[in-house]
Amino acid sequence: MTSSSPVGTNGGVSTASHYDGFMRRALRHPSFCLGGVLTLLLLLAALVSLFWTPWPVYEVNMPGKLAAPSAAHWFGTDPFGRDIASLLLVGARSSILVGVIAVGIGMTMGTVLGLVAAASEGWVEEIIMRLADFTFAFPAILSAIMLTAVYGAGIVNAIIAIGIYNIPTFARVARASAKSVWAREFVLAARACGKGPVRITFEHVLPNIMSALVVQATIRFAVAILAEAALSYLGLGTQPPQPSWGRMLSEAQSLMFQAPLLAVFPGLAIVLAVLGLNLMGDGLRDLLDPRLARKR
Repeated sequence: MTSSSPVGTNGGVSTASHYDGFMRRALRHPSFCLGGVLTLLLLLAALVSLFWTPWPVYEVNMPGKLAAPSAAHWFGTDPFGRDIASLLLVGARSSILVGVIAVGIGMTMGTVLGLVAAASEGWVEEIIMRLADFTFAFPAILSAIMLTAVYGAGIVNAIIAIGIYNIPTFARVARASAKSVWAREFVLAARACGKGPVRITFEHVLPNIMSALVVQATIRFAVAILAEAALSYLGLGTQPPQPSWGRMLSEAQSLMFQAPLLAVFPGLAIVLAVLGLNLMGDGLRDLLDPRLARKR
C-alpha cells in the first residue's frame, strides 16, 4: 500500500485532472487571487529592478532633493535627491532575498528536526521540542542585536537571525503533521513490510506534509519581510548604500512634517507585500485542506 500522495493517479483521476480542479478552485478563491496578484507584483518589481530603474539608484542629486511626485520622479526624491521609485524597486530585491534565504534556513532545519522528533519519540522528541521552545525566547530582533554585537551589522546577520527564529515554527508544524501521518494505515503497512524509519519518512511522511510546510513557508515569508524592515529600521539589517524599505522609513522619520510622502511609499510597499503573502498563504491553506476543498 502506498501513501496518499498527490503525485500520480488517485482513484483513476489523473494528475492533470487534479491540477485543473485545483486551478478552478483557486480562481474562485478571492483571498488567494488577491494575494497572488500582490505577490506577483512584488516579484515583478524585484525582477524589473535587475534590468531597469527609472533613475540610477545610487545617483545623488542634492539640488533635486525632496522633490514632489512628478512625471520625472513618480514618487518624488529623498533627502539625497535619489529617485524613490527606483529605491522601492531595488528595495524589493532585499526583502525577497532575506525572505527566501531566511525561510529556507528555517524550513530546512525545522523540517528535519520535526521529522526526527516525530519518528524518534521518547527523549529525543522531548529534547528537540524543548530546544524549539527555548529558541522562541530569542526573537529575530534580539538575535540580530546579539549577532551585531559580535560580528557587526549587516544583511547576512539579519538573515541568520530571522532564519534561526523560523526554525522552531517549522519544527512544530513538521512534527505535528508527521505524527498524524505516522498513525495512518499505509505507514503501518510500510512498517509491516520491513521499511525503516528513514525510508518511511522520505517515501511516505514527507510527501504528505509538504502542503502544510508550503503554506507555513508563505506565511513566514511575510514575517521575514516585516522582520527585515524592522531590523533595517534599527540599522541592523541592510546597510547603505543598498536600498531597503525599512531604512527608507527610518530616514523619513525626521522629515515627517517636511516630506510625509517619504514614509508613505515604503510603508505602503511593506503593507502590500505582507498583505499579499498572508492572503496567499490563507488561500493555499484553504485550497490544500481536503475538508475545505470539498466545500468549494
